[in-house]
Amino acid sequence: MKTRKELKEEYKQKKFKMGVFQIRNTANGKIFLGSSNNLEAIWNRHRAQLNFGGHPNPDLQADWKTIGEQGFVYEILEELKEQDDTTTDYGRELKALEEMYMEELQPFGEKGYHRVGLK
Repeated sequence: MKTRKELKEEYKQKKFKMGVFQIRNTANGKIFLGSSNNLEAIWNRHRAQLNFGGHPNPDLQADWKTIGEQGFVYEILEELKEQDDTTTDYGRELKALEEMYMEELQPFGEKGYHRVGLK
């Protein structure tokens, strides 16, 4: 059995999938777009917020409450691959990639849960 210290070190060394994702309403096609350095954890966080009624996006929260979790799908749009060098600013890379998808998909108004000028 591994010690607590060994488990913590193992966790620190673990590489998580990072990239851009969307939460899509299958009934009306509206999307919520985001990015994260841990794509698995971010889906768990959004789902928990939505299930407990505390999501920061009121429009997404209202639709989730109306149609339930089964009416939504979580989709990874693009993964950012980790580089061998240590100088890469992954936070900045993720934001740039997210902004590119925001511009391309325009998830505003009838197409999405974002408001123009806000994330």
